[in-house]
Amino acid sequence: MIERYTRPAMGRIWSEEHKFETWLQVEILACEAQRDLGRIPPEAVEIIKEKAAFNIDRINEIEAEVRHDVIAFLTSVAEHVGPESRFIHLGMTSYDMSDTALGIRLKEAGAILMEGVDELRKAIGDQCREHRNTVCVGRTHGVHAEPITFGLKLAIYYDELRRHRERLELAIGGVTVGKISGAVGTFGHLEPAVEAYVCGKLGLEPAPVSNQVIQRDRHAHFLTVLAGIGVTLAKLATEIRNLQRTEILEAEEGFRKGQKGSSAMPHKRNPIVCERITGMARLLNGWAQVGLDNVPLWHERDITNSAPERVILPDSCIALDYMLAKMTNVIENLLVYPERMLQNLNSMGGLVFSQEVLLALVDAGMTREDAYDVVQERAMEAWEEKKTPFETLIREDARVKEHLSSEALDTCFDVQRQLKYVDTIFERVGL
Repeated sequence: MIERYTRPAMGRIWSEEHKFETWLQVEILACEAQRDLGRIPPEAVEIIKEKAAFNIDRINEIEAEVRHDVIAFLTSVAEHVGPESRFIHLGMTSYDMSDTALGIRLKEAGAILMEGVDELRKAIGDQCREHRNTVCVGRTHGVHAEPITFGLKLAIYYDELRRHRERLELAIGGVTVGKISGAVGTFGHLEPAVEAYVCGKLGLEPAPVSNQVIQRDRHAHFLTVLAGIGVTLAKLATEIRNLQRTEILEAEEGFRKGQKGSSAMPHKRNPIVCERITGMARLLNGWAQVGLDNVPLWHERDITNSAPERVILPDSCIALDYMLAKMTNVIENLLVYPERMLQNLNSMGGLVFSQEVLLALVDAGMTREDAYDVVQERAMEAWEEKKTPFETLIREDARVKEHLSSEALDTCFDVQRQLKYVDTIFERVGL
């Protein structure tokens, strides 16, 4: 059994060190832009680029006194640079730097999440192809409905993740933006050329209009897309958990040698990873709601968004990255039991073919109402008494024999008749 996690890069993206690295990157590029505009001496920029650095312990020490993280950061940088530090952050406000830097980190995190979606989708696609024709029973309301294939069941998730990938790409584009437009977005102490230069160097789009911040509808969209992917993972995890139920047992999570399922019951093999994924999806839902709550800020901004974003943005990205990796492990190592699937399919004595019999009787001239009554009567007899299979009861019913030959009934109870378009569906989803 292969198990892997994780992409350490995701954790580093949201580390304090990388946050300050991106802050410094923005500040240096802003200095370069203002040099090109003749506002900062070229030699000062060279000194800044050579000496600019920060010390996290020192930042924390300063922040404890000034109670402002950006000022603490700039002070630490100034201690490294010296007199030329007076040109750093010239005409800028805190969120010119930090929001633009956030765009860098969201872009980086988004790329990792895209990779995770692609890996999971590939794993699901491989299982789809392997089990394209593995027959099992479809269930509606938790009750046997009609035959399906296990590959077709998984194709739902393969296509759903395609849609999520498109949404994620759009959402990443929405947050891959920067702004260096001053305290209320008017470029009062800067030129738009500074913003254009910095964003261009960083691969960000300048926000067409901003106030003190990039507008939080962008981040809310990003978070809701992540939550949407999470609920699809929970949906898939819930399906696997149900299939692993003892009385069904058509598929189950891989169980490694030496793994133990219960402190009390040695026989237990529990779907713990799928349960974990289902639970974590609830966190993503909650964080997405906070993202939506962050959209309405007072006037040109307040900081009610600031504190929750320090939690919800990194934690949502890290959690979803983890969930994608764990679900990929589950799918790659999924234990599938085709014989049990057939056993379950046949356990109700052919009841899953009731609609085939109904339609055949209608085609043979019986009214739909009469045909329904006949088929339901025999179905309920098979269901409630559990003595004689439904197929036998149907074949023995005089009203049925009056309209359908034995050969016609053979066709009704042929599972492949209901699965004849599986290949067509696979082609439609690109499998």
